[in-house]
Amino acid sequence: MKLSHLPLRLTTGAFILNSGVGKLQLDGETAAGLQQMGSSAFPQLADLDPEQFGKVLSAAEIALGAALLLPFVPSKLAGLGLTAFSASMVTMYLKTPGLTREDGIRPTQNGTAVAKDFWMLGIGLALILDSAKKKRKAN
Repeated sequence: MKLSHLPLRLTTGAFILNSGVGKLQLDGETAAGLQQMGSSAFPQLADLDPEQFGKVLSAAEIALGAALLLPFVPSKLAGLGLTAFSASMVTMYLKTPGLTREDGIRPTQNGTAVAKDFWMLGIGLALILDSAKKKRKAN
């Protein structure tokens, strides 16, 4: 891991890990609400039991947060995971009614908390692109 990746990986990894740990004890109603938001972008999520969905989401966030924090996980791999996760969150943000204003991009008051996934997408892409640049220089 490059020193310049450290701030990106530490802040994002700690944020996602904390979010995943916070979801370990989700009640059924909260899990169902998150599932409903997710299924607006990915309809197959509606087939899961809300509690099962909450556990899968929690485990995914914990695994991704840990991968970002562990220095032996290559930045390219951590960036790929972060990009995939945040791209799915951005898709959910864009497809969930009430999260964006009339223009379909700018967040409403309810969408502000979810709009942060755009910066996580940017961080994931930066980790991937910087790793690709390093590989090109080595050849």
